[in-house]
Amino acid sequence: MDLIEDHQHQQERSEPYPGTLYIVGTPIGNLGDLSPRAKHILKTASLIACEDTRRSGQLLKLIKSKVPLLSYHKHNYKSRQSQLLDILESSGSLALISDAGLPGINDPGQELVHAARCNSHEVICIPGPCAATTALVISGLPSERFCFEGFLPKKQSLRKKRLEEISQEKRTTIIYESPHQLIKLLEDLSISCGKERPIQIARELTKRYEESIGKTIDEVIKYFIKNKPKGEFTIVLGGNNNKKDRISELEALNKLNILINKGEKSNIAARKVAEETGYEKKWLYSKLHKRLDK
Repeated sequence: MDLIEDHQHQQERSEPYPGTLYIVGTPIGNLGDLSPRAKHILKTASLIACEDTRRSGQLLKLIKSKVPLLSYHKHNYKSRQSQLLDILESSGSLALISDAGLPGINDPGQELVHAARCNSHEVICIPGPCAATTALVISGLPSERFCFEGFLPKKQSLRKKRLEEISQEKRTTIIYESPHQLIKLLEDLSISCGKERPIQIARELTKRYEESIGKTIDEVIKYFIKNKPKGEFTIVLGGNNNKKDRISELEALNKLNILINKGEKSNIAARKVAEETGYEKKWLYSKLHKRLDK
């Protein structure tokens, strides 16, 4: 079926369909990216589930939609789920949107989709903008294979483990981060991946002050030390292309201790191990002094 025939077929069966959950992509910055089909669903569905009713209310006001909104986010999705499924059960149509982008990625939308399918309801995606893929395709980094990490864990033990996994990942990795945590993340990536790892950071995608920053981790750290991070950030990190896998932190520190025990000056030993392993000299030196202080 070609595009014209498919369009005619869709007109015969007008959306939104009863008992159907629509996953609707909304703009990540530029309102012009809201598709006509998405706009139609947001003006005709029985109910719209969204992360923040105030923020989504602004979008609905702009497109002159009077469809009621119900909050659905990570703090209430379990209690809301049965209420939303009741809409579908009574042959209503439900649209799910996030604050920006495509729902179901890095939010509890996947839980609602799973529940809807388990209850034999149709689920249809109205494609729209996504910060992860938008940043990836403009980065210039390999895009034929990639992985998505979203926001890294806040708990230190989990975060350290995830960073170690990312450092070994051969595919391009996409990470989200807030402005006040960006420099800390970049410093962590510099330690785990090496300061010369390729990276592109997208800021304020599709908005007026959109930027793509950097070539290496070291370069972007220097940039953001001079320029305070502002806006929403999507990090596209190049994969580990070393033929030999990067050694662990413990192995790097053992190499450092061996050189020092052989009489090498600590700053010279740290420089040599940094050059050999890719770990930062400053980090190796700080670990050495922590050991000496004990």
